[in-house]
Amino acid sequence: MAEETKTQATESMNDYKEELEASFRKLSEGDIVTGTVIAVTEEDVTLDLRYYASGIIKASEISSDPDFNLLESVHIGDTLEATIIRMDDGEGNLLLSRKEANEVLAWDKLNQYMENGTNLSVRIKGIVPSGVITYLEGIRGFIPASHLSLDYVEDCNPWLGKDVEVRVITVDESRKKLVLSAKVIARERAEEEHNHKISMLVPNTIVEGTVESLMPYGAFVNIGNGLNGLVHISQISTKRIKKPAEVLKVGQHVKAKILNTNDNKISLSMRVLEEEMIDTEAQEINDSVESFSSHESASTSLASLLANIKLDN
Repeated sequence: MAEETKTQATESMNDYKEELEASFRKLSEGDIVTGTVIAVTEEDVTLDLRYYASGIIKASEISSDPDFNLLESVHIGDTLEATIIRMDDGEGNLLLSRKEANEVLAWDKLNQYMENGTNLSVRIKGIVPSGVITYLEGIRGFIPASHLSLDYVEDCNPWLGKDVEVRVITVDESRKKLVLSAKVIARERAEEEHNHKISMLVPNTIVEGTVESLMPYGAFVNIGNGLNGLVHISQISTKRIKKPAEVLKVGQHVKAKILNTNDNKISLSMRVLEEEMIDTEAQEINDSVESFSSHESASTSLASLLANIKLDN
């Protein structure tokens, strides 16, 4: 019985060993600590640091974002990292700053986001002459107007308050510079959609389109659905030409056959259709001649047969 009691006591001590060691660890001002949110008010957040004292983060020390709402953004059970700025706030608690910890930790996270090409959702918080302002990991970020969309953005004001998906493209901690882009994500998605459309095209299919531009090496033809293909100069005509402009003009409606879609590029041929048309016409002529010859032979044979027949008067 005594042995059993001793075993239970040992197990109980082991269960709380980590908590006891944590409560007696030495902390100093400037240390970054991690805690679990146990209370949230409009004025501050209380953290359980697994220490003999709780941690307090005042609302002003939570975020640099001017629109940050403490009650909406922080919840009981959340895990936060903060810097100790005072070992005693006058009430036996550690006074903490998430903003200071963020200055140390956020830049590492931002660099990681950039290296990994992570897509992140942010809200546009301000407008400046050359773009918009947002906040990521508590750090003020800038999105140039040219990186808001694939389309040209002349007026940024309609973007205010909108949530956009962005990727980190520049991180410079020494200059406190963070640049984000929504355009790179939009471009990738547009390319994926474009390539999918091309993958659905079937070689040897006849398509119709409009000549968009003429180059020394061929003509680009818009075949609809946001796609265009190249008719190489060698594939424009059965005639030998020195430049596409000899037989084509911009805006001209043409028919062509899809040769291939290698490397997500559409190769077209007008010459093949012309050759097929010539072959078809030649075959029709041959068929007509054969039909005529056969008919003539049949008629001649009948006439000869009748000529050899003598009728009695």
